[in-house]
Amino acid sequence: MAAGIWKFTGVAMVLSALASMACAQGAPSGPMEVGVIEVKLQDVPHIVTLPGRAVAFQEVEVRPRVGGVIEDILYSPGQPLKVGDPLFRIDDSAYLAAEASARADLATAQANLPVAQSAYDRAEELSGRGYTEAEVEEARASLAEAKATLDAAQAALDYARTELSWTTVTSPIAGRADVSTVSVGDLVTAGQSDELTTIVRSDPIYVDMMEASSRILSFRKSIHEGSVTRNDTLRATLLLENGDVYRGTGSLVTPGNSVSTTTGTVTVRFQFDNPHHIVIPGMFLRGEIEMGTMQAILVPQRAATRANSGKLTIFVVGEDGTAKQITLSDEGSYQNAWIVREGLSEGDKLIVDGLSSLREGQVVTPVAATIDADGNVQDSAPSGAED
Repeated sequence: MAAGIWKFTGVAMVLSALASMACAQGAPSGPMEVGVIEVKLQDVPHIVTLPGRAVAFQEVEVRPRVGGVIEDILYSPGQPLKVGDPLFRIDDSAYLAAEASARADLATAQANLPVAQSAYDRAEELSGRGYTEAEVEEARASLAEAKATLDAAQAALDYARTELSWTTVTSPIAGRADVSTVSVGDLVTAGQSDELTTIVRSDPIYVDMMEASSRILSFRKSIHEGSVTRNDTLRATLLLENGDVYRGTGSLVTPGNSVSTTTGTVTVRFQFDNPHHIVIPGMFLRGEIEMGTMQAILVPQRAATRANSGKLTIFVVGEDGTAKQITLSDEGSYQNAWIVREGLSEGDKLIVDGLSSLREGQVVTPVAATIDADGNVQDSAPSGAED
């Protein structure tokens, strides 16, 4: 009998201990301190990021305008050139002779003109008194021919001098020249297909950015509906291939006038100052264009996670003092925050710190926090509740 009583008592003690452990595990813990910020509507820049490619402001393939043998190369590749700087010298012997011949023809025409003028004046004066009308007309025609011959001789001399000047090939633009494709002694011809060198001006420089026509339509619709206020002047910044931000702001040159039938994009051209030639023609870049402003809420990126659906998940403090989970759609990012226009109301308390152990419905104690320029939480009281 005594053994049975002790057996029952032992089982009761074990059950009591298990019940106590279960109660201890299931007992609600105290409120959890979390850092919160109060969200507010603000003017947020509407920025679009577009792929782009650098295009030279000016680019010229230099070809000879007269034929001959290259006598000298007068420039250094890569050095700055001004308009008119000499590049190549072509053998000018034949052009010097042509210029001398044209000069002699001009002198002959100049000598013949006074003779023809005197003959015409005499015939006109003695018309009807020893000169027939036919002889007067013949003298007039001879004078006109002499004047035409003089004009032709002058034009021939001018062209001969022009051809002679072309024997020194000069730079038509300011820029930097590539390595010469010819050497001293090479024979070149007028208007040949192969260029002697290429000159590129890259300060300033163009950047062509490609934007989908569908996004342009959406932006125009947003302006029409009043949800976006368009900027009077479009400005752009560049992100280089290594991720650096280019120091300089571009101005719009042309918004593009047609849509590519193959890519469905419109090419928008901006112009950037490029004094140090950091941006090289042909370089691929990314451009950020500030199109306008819109009323939106900025959700710090550290306060949100992105689900597989692509939407954002955040926690706010509910009216009952518990953590409430919300799913949002964003419209891109600005600095260290997501741009949100729906799903939050001004004054909502967004939880930004202590998220790692937070659960839906958990009682929380909100503590005011701030987010610095780097997206880090500052001045929040929660201890031991780091993300």
